[in-house]
Amino acid sequence: MKEIPTKMSGYAIGQQDFKTLRERGSIYVDKTEFIHKIVESGSQYYFLARPRRFGKSLFLSTLRYFFEGRKELFKGLYIDSTGWEWEEYPVLRLDLNTNRYDEPGKLEVVLDNLFRSWEERYGVSTIADDFSPRFQNIIETAHEKTGRKVVILVDEYDKPLVGNLNKMENFEHYRSKLASLYSNFKSSAEHILLVFLTGVSRFSKLSVFSDLNNLKDITFTDEYADICGITEKELLEYFQAGIEKLARKERVDYDGALRLLKRNYDGYRFAAEGNEIYNPWSLLNAMDESRIGNYWNDTGMPTIIAEALKRVDADLEEAFDCVCEDDVLKGLDLLNPEPTALLYQTGYLTIKKYYRRLNQYRLGIPNNEVKKGLYTFLLPYYISTKQTMPNRNVSDMVRHFIMGDPDKAMRAMQAFFAGIDYKLKMENENNFHNAFYLLTHIIGLNTETEVHTSDGSIDIKIETEDYIYVIELKYNHSPENALRQIKEKHYGRPWQTDSREVYLIGTAFSSQTRCIEGWKIEKLDS
Repeated sequence: MKEIPTKMSGYAIGQQDFKTLRERGSIYVDKTEFIHKIVESGSQYYFLARPRRFGKSLFLSTLRYFFEGRKELFKGLYIDSTGWEWEEYPVLRLDLNTNRYDEPGKLEVVLDNLFRSWEERYGVSTIADDFSPRFQNIIETAHEKTGRKVVILVDEYDKPLVGNLNKMENFEHYRSKLASLYSNFKSSAEHILLVFLTGVSRFSKLSVFSDLNNLKDITFTDEYADICGITEKELLEYFQAGIEKLARKERVDYDGALRLLKRNYDGYRFAAEGNEIYNPWSLLNAMDESRIGNYWNDTGMPTIIAEALKRVDADLEEAFDCVCEDDVLKGLDLLNPEPTALLYQTGYLTIKKYYRRLNQYRLGIPNNEVKKGLYTFLLPYYISTKQTMPNRNVSDMVRHFIMGDPDKAMRAMQAFFAGIDYKLKMENENNFHNAFYLLTHIIGLNTETEVHTSDGSIDIKIETEDYIYVIELKYNHSPENALRQIKEKHYGRPWQTDSREVYLIGTAFSSQTRCIEGWKIEKLDS
């Protein structure tokens, strides 16, 4: 039996096996208190939804070795101090994250391989080709032969469904197969000690758990809000050495390194009263490389989000800062996928505030890493350029806004939009606003859109250290009209006494040329 190192060091990037992590002595953020809560609660069926790369698979692996009675792996952890009687239970881990379900038949291959290994382990005869009765036979025989009820762990229960949200025929095929498979959780209840399922999404109208009416959903509960991810307290407890090394590499002090980590990787919140959570994938990578990078974004983004936003012609700023009812977050309707639910369940929006009396949530983008990745990903859905980002026009635009030369900045912006494929994207005014919004955020300028004043709403406000730009965008109108609206509605008034110079910019965009046609600039009198 391999000895567990007493001192943890090193970052197990992508390691989802608890046993391997512990035997190597890698840093493990102790989540076994939640295992104790689960076994003490007496509930039989659990469900947890979290975004990808948030530690769901590692938690299921921890559950597996716990119920297999591997006490030596838990030495020094919370659960080791509870007086738990370590007994071995038959554990069936159904990992659906091992394949791409881009066509019917892929699920059957995964299930057949798993079932064969379980049948061999517990001496079960294969009684049918149909996977549902075959699964039932495995559950019941494992209980009978070991004398202990079965623990079933389902990793990414929804992987075949999420991968086919825009392919109705495939989705329905997999939904039917999974519903039949998961029906055994109820029909074989007397043989089951615990079922714990994880996934990214919680489907509302086409549920695969329609028969399981006693499923305990801990996705939104305060008690389990920290079950995955890393809290501020855990960051300070487990990663001090990594933070110090990051500070040296970034040439900041310890508190400065903490601010960098918080700004880029913190900000997730999964319950009304829950703590803010760091993305564990990004945080571990940043610790390992001693560098602030876009780690989570590099693992891929679902195109269905962009397609849903385009389908409803969403105003992006409103979509990324919104208030919604409780039910919106807890369900996803395949027939009409609502962008807010998609953005939340996939981790691009998170809870920022809970209004208890209204039972409503304010949602926002968690952090800078997610914001930059999301905006960069979405921009091609609103504009398609002949050039790649970033390019000379973009860098020129930033430089001229910072240096206080709005005319040259607008020329650079005009050149950028001139590179857009004339056949694509800018088919309406809202798309132009969205493209402008995404572009100015991606290039790092302090940008706000739809800024409300006493006389109206400013289209775009850009702030730099020395300058403020108030911009009105007109679609198929003259720049003179745009500038006139700024002046008549006194859009510059809130910054009349600001120490910075304020420029008013009326901008005209043509639907015919898909380009900025012209602009008029005036400096606001102080």
